[in-house]
Amino acid sequence: MADVYNLQTLLRSLAENTQGESVTVRDLLGAVGRRSYGPILLLLGFIAISPLTIIPGANWLVALIILIISLQILIGREFPWVPRRIQDFEFKRKYLTDGIETGEKYARHIDRWLKPRFTFLTEPPFAQLIALICIGAALISFPLGLIVLGPFLPGLAVLLFGLGLAARDGLVIALSGAALAGSVMLMFRVIPRIIEIFSAILA
Repeated sequence: MADVYNLQTLLRSLAENTQGESVTVRDLLGAVGRRSYGPILLLLGFIAISPLTIIPGANWLVALIILIISLQILIGREFPWVPRRIQDFEFKRKYLTDGIETGEKYARHIDRWLKPRFTFLTEPPFAQLIALICIGAALISFPLGLIVLGPFLPGLAVLLFGLGLAARDGLVIALSGAALAGSVMLMFRVIPRIIEIFSAILA
């Protein structure tokens, strides 16, 4: 695994290290490596904004994994762990390849701006702060998962945090806060509507 990891590296790893008609979460984790949190958060953020989210329940599954991974960063666990049952979750590889194809259109342009800078923001105690923010993004994704494209902004925030950690680019980490702020604003606008819909159903 390279010391500096970017979006093109992620997409190339997913394309080259998965095969067959179906793919599991275990395959995805194996493709990006399980010994570093940055690439895994980058992977989860990518999935959260990719065509994979059209699979019923995928938004909540991704949010759950983000929550599990972020909690481990927070408590200082050296290597990430994901429950076996979640690792066994399977989906058609076509959804993954569609996401890779879309992502490749933007990856080179995004990666050209990445470089190690403000690297102190990628290390403790800031890494724990990032974990807390990602926990918030995961929790926000659960109610936003009830609306179309609702989890996009928190997913984008996690992708950017993962990209910043993986590429050791503190500027990307700082900028990713804007995506999460947008998520919070969206949540506060959406939740009253969700409550109103459920109230009407239960009335």
